[in-house]
Amino acid sequence: MLKTFKIGGVHPPENKLSAQGEIITLPLPEQVIIPLSQHIGAPAVPTVKKGDTVKVGQLIGQAAGFISANIHSSVSGTVTSIDPVVDASGYPRPAITIKVEGDEWDENILKEPLAKHPNTFTKEEIIAAISAAGIVGMGGATFPTQVKLSPPPGNTAEVLIINGVECEPYLTADHRLMLEHGKELIAGIELLMKALNVKRAIVGIENNKKDAIEELGKHARLSDGIEICPLKIQYPQGGEKQLIQATTGKFVPSGGLPIAVGAVVQNVGTVYAVYEAVMKHKPLFERVVTVTGKSLKEPGNYLCRIGTPLSQLIEAAGGLPEDTGKVIGGGPMMGKALTTTNIAITKGTSGVLLMRQEESVRKEYRNCIRCSKCVTVCPMGLEPYYLMQLSEHNKLDALEAEKIMDCIECGSCSYTCPANRPLLDVIRLGKARTGQMIRSRKN
Repeated sequence: MLKTFKIGGVHPPENKLSAQGEIITLPLPEQVIIPLSQHIGAPAVPTVKKGDTVKVGQLIGQAAGFISANIHSSVSGTVTSIDPVVDASGYPRPAITIKVEGDEWDENILKEPLAKHPNTFTKEEIIAAISAAGIVGMGGATFPTQVKLSPPPGNTAEVLIINGVECEPYLTADHRLMLEHGKELIAGIELLMKALNVKRAIVGIENNKKDAIEELGKHARLSDGIEICPLKIQYPQGGEKQLIQATTGKFVPSGGLPIAVGAVVQNVGTVYAVYEAVMKHKPLFERVVTVTGKSLKEPGNYLCRIGTPLSQLIEAAGGLPEDTGKVIGGGPMMGKALTTTNIAITKGTSGVLLMRQEESVRKEYRNCIRCSKCVTVCPMGLEPYYLMQLSEHNKLDALEAEKIMDCIECGSCSYTCPANRPLLDVIRLGKARTGQMIRSRKN
């Protein structure tokens, strides 16, 4: 019997339309807009000015503190501005705009990987390379990776868990990475194991990716301590706490971090970036992005430079279909609708979904009938109907007591609600306000 997490979950239609074709390298854009905040934590501080010429992989933004990340140029060319630009959030954020001129790479980036085994690097060398490369969690959370690899005092990592689940409908970028770069991913896992000083790594992959399970299993057999763990298809299995439950049987306590049970979780995209940073001295300036939708002519996965306009990816996939109702950054469950396609791809952009008009229209919602379906599917054991009610009335103290901060915003409640209530939207607002209250109390 396949493993999975213990509480809640749903199984929406998978719609993995872009899983079969190989990763396509997107042509260079005419210009890129590179945000200085592509990660959780403080925005990077510009290290260039208007008029400067830059190379691919050159540092253009310095991490501003412990929880921050370096930013590198994804192209060669001239810096034309350093000004706020509207990003996926709909708000203007500081960004560096570069006019593309050729494709000249920093001379420190290697074309071929170093002829060294991952175990020959020291922990300090690996973490330093990851920090210098500006690597963050590429599953969407964008937490600086070097911070995850430095557990707080009193905590010790016992197991590294690799998230190859990709449970979000439509998205297939991680799937293709596992199929096309299995050998490099195993090397990246070995590097992370060395950085954490752990002897065991578990790669969780849902059972709808049997080819990826086989491919990674073939390479993992040549390494010590790496297990491939097929998992039952169950959303949101890619959540850190759910994945830890599924692979180890351990429950992360309310308000706790994975390290509380000795676990560190990394996404496969992050693992590949770690491999390139250590073995090729290559900063994180490009990533694979799924571009998909039922009406799209050529759904696929595209390797594109950070800062590339979203509109260019859509054109490469056949252009914006006439029946498009929403353009969603990410997948249909946890993604957010975008107000424009004139935004830049960032380190955390896992996919773009063009949803048909007929599927994207919200249905009129009705009164809650207390059916408890939202409670049944909540993977965190919360009561979404009650959290929505408290959020609507701004009862922040009660929301804190009801553990709204444990909500992972997976959308299972909204998906299953027969009254079409916008549970996630309202809860997300209540969670933001409650978090602000908690932070103000600490200051």
